[in-house]
Amino acid sequence: MRGAARARGGEMRRAWLALLSALLITRMCEADANLLSWKDILQRPALKADHRVPYGPQPQHFGDLWLPSGAGPHPVVILVHGGCWLAEYPGVELTHFLADGLRRAGYAVWEIEYRRLGHPGAEYPGMFLDVADATDQLRKLAVPHALDLSRVVATGHSAGGHLALWLAARAQLPQGSPLTRAHPLPVHAVVGIAAITDIEVFATAGAHACGADTVSRLVDVPKRGKAAYADTSPMTLIIPVRQWLVQGRADRLVLPHLGHAYAEAKRKRGESIDVVDLPDAGHFELIAPWTAAWPPIADTFRKAFSALAR
Repeated sequence: MRGAARARGGEMRRAWLALLSALLITRMCEADANLLSWKDILQRPALKADHRVPYGPQPQHFGDLWLPSGAGPHPVVILVHGGCWLAEYPGVELTHFLADGLRRAGYAVWEIEYRRLGHPGAEYPGMFLDVADATDQLRKLAVPHALDLSRVVATGHSAGGHLALWLAARAQLPQGSPLTRAHPLPVHAVVGIAAITDIEVFATAGAHACGADTVSRLVDVPKRGKAAYADTSPMTLIIPVRQWLVQGRADRLVLPHLGHAYAEAKRKRGESIDVVDLPDAGHFELIAPWTAAWPPIADTFRKAFSALAR
């Protein structure tokens, strides 16, 4: 009886959040001319990583490694780009500026590319396994590039934030999940940047941004039903490390109240999570180090790595 009551409560919460999201979206203006778009970011001169390293056979199976100055060993940021999990949007090039900003702040950055919906083999479990395999590739990179794998923070923007949170939960995946891998590389903290935290809610609340059936395709709801979220959604999974969510109050794509709802639910389960709201920031300012959003984001990474040293 208690399990059924909890399930009904969860369904009511998801319905309420979806309704609230819809109401907020309808009240927002279509676009604020002062907010960045992803096209604005890509108009800037392109940047190049120190190394591009394959981790598998497919064209999308590679990562870009950005190395800070100095001999190391370097603390490591795993960076997962966003783009609604869809192949039609830009890949790692969109977060190159964020990677460079983190490199300049003193971190080695492993910025991973992966198959997205529209690429062959990206459907469940393909995309998740790509992100997992790319992360585990760090073990091969650690010695030649002086990487400190005792200090690893996962981060990601938007849909990449979802995947970064998922990486931190890999050791806690349900038994029998196709996404399990033996001895996953430990992630010691997560910084979600405009992260999509509850993909079941986002299936409705984010449909205006990513498409009505995108989440369903991502986790194969037609075949798996409600079980599709058990090994894929940060809201459902246990994340045993410290989490930070950084979000813009003017974000029209991943609405900030979703992050607060996630944090509240997770704290009730005993997880440690802080939310940093940035005024006057939208969705893409958060990956643009030349904007006013960068200092508090850089400070959040400092806090995340400082917490690992305690």
